[in-house]
Amino acid sequence: MKLLRVGPVGAERPALLDQDGILRDLSGLVADVDGALLADASVLSRVRDAAASGELPALDAEGLRVGAPVGRIGKIVGIGLNYSCHAAEVGAQAPPEPIVFMKAADTVVGPDDTVLIPRGSVKTDWEAELGAVIGATARYLSTAEEGLAHVGGYVLANDVTERAFQNERGGTWDKGKNCETFTPLGPWLVTADEVADPQALDVRLWVNGEAKQDGSTADQIFPVGEVVRYLSHFMTLYPGDVIVTGTPAGVAAGQPEPKPFLRAGDVVEVEISGLGRQRQEFKSA
Repeated sequence: MKLLRVGPVGAERPALLDQDGILRDLSGLVADVDGALLADASVLSRVRDAAASGELPALDAEGLRVGAPVGRIGKIVGIGLNYSCHAAEVGAQAPPEPIVFMKAADTVVGPDDTVLIPRGSVKTDWEAELGAVIGATARYLSTAEEGLAHVGGYVLANDVTERAFQNERGGTWDKGKNCETFTPLGPWLVTADEVADPQALDVRLWVNGEAKQDGSTADQIFPVGEVVRYLSHFMTLYPGDVIVTGTPAGVAAGQPEPKPFLRAGDVVEVEISGLGRQRQEFKSA
């Protein structure tokens, strides 16, 4: 299923995009698209049955804002340098274990919302990423297969990053990852049963119409299931938590001087096969 949340910021309601591309209202069945829904197989089954029967009321999509497809996110966990091509372009060795950082849930915006370039920023960068949304509580998992079984769905993400804040201001990566609006998600949450292989997805990004990233999740150093297994030994993962699993080559930081970092007025478009497409205009904070 393709689940989403539509409406004004802070007043989004749950919806579903059916197989014919018609937007359907889910507010009569569920309160939100969130961890509680992903963790409840019986409610998900009722949603599937209602979608198949055609009984869900249609919504007029014209002019309707699409919000982030997951509500009430507990935490966002980022994985750094998870593609060997990306590690190489920024002059880093492929890590022996996943590099982990955190993003605040309040950095999340919708897929087409404005993204703000922070005051004082000179190195705001893009990162097209596959996001894995946890569907069952994960603690001390033993295998990557178990890890994959704890994923409830997948989303498209842009892990926007300020490189100077990340690498030149001391401390951890978090300074460059947590500026407001720095995590566009969506448009959809695609339930895990409809993603046959999360390691076979094309990841693409354009800036002002020019192709910048064109990769595949097949090139991840640590596949999704292994990432979930690994993280479960350092933190408990709860339904609705989001893991952004790394970006392929093609970021601004990996390009020759002068590096084409983002400026106000730039437009970034992101796409992952089966997970939809985003479009953000960047403006000054």
